[in-house]
Amino acid sequence: MLWMRFSLDGRPGFGTLDNDRIHLHEGDLFDAPVPTGRIVATADVQWLSPCLPGKFICLWNNFHAAALKQSLAIPNEPLWIIKAGSALRAHGQPIVAPAAQAYDGRVVYEGELGVVIGRRCRDVSEADAPAAIFGYTCVNDVTALELINRDPAFAQWTRAKSFDSFGPFGPVIATGLDPATLSVRTLVGGRERQNFPVADMIFSPAQLVSRLSREMTLEPGDVISCGTSVGVLPMRPGHVIEVTIEGIGTLRNEYVAAPVGDAAC
Repeated sequence: MLWMRFSLDGRPGFGTLDNDRIHLHEGDLFDAPVPTGRIVATADVQWLSPCLPGKFICLWNNFHAAALKQSLAIPNEPLWIIKAGSALRAHGQPIVAPAAQAYDGRVVYEGELGVVIGRRCRDVSEADAPAAIFGYTCVNDVTALELINRDPAFAQWTRAKSFDSFGPFGPVIATGLDPATLSVRTLVGGRERQNFPVADMIFSPAQLVSRLSREMTLEPGDVISCGTSVGVLPMRPGHVIEVTIEGIGTLRNEYVAAPVGDAAC
């Protein structure tokens, strides 16, 4: 099933996507949601992020091909960063370049598979971890590349990944998929830049859920972005970035220049 959230007449809702129709549900997405019988068209709604994660966890160096290309050692445990909640954006919403006074370096896309947690879990075994996974989504883990090591005394991973709009994910959460059969494809301006198999992961989704749950309690709606592979390049304003995973769909966002004189708070 393909679960999505939306805004209709200024009110949020959720349901299952069937081509260009949404079958509305009520209750809790992660706890036996109930169909209402009402159907609306996708053309009549505004897409929202498919869930509201309390934690958005991003993996680094989690693909063999990328590690080989960058001459990185295979890690013994997952290497992860937290992305700020204010960075999250939905399918169709713009990715906004940082204001020049905050950062004027390269900004890169990273097409990734996202794991959405469906039930509260702590110290779960790898065998039991799949039962804690609700489904999967597409992620563009946008990163201010040159900010990471700008201060040689302190690697600024969280800061580099947490500018407003640097965390698009969606368009839906797909259930019932085998992640080992999936591939992540990223197009920039219609040109393919990434196409890699999820099976090349160093730590699989089940392993990530198990390992991370040893260190923190995972809650329904939390998202684990599984890391990216080769093909990461800078974006320019006007680029449309599309992250496609068969069985989930396409996350599409345009990268736009920062508004001039933007001082909203």
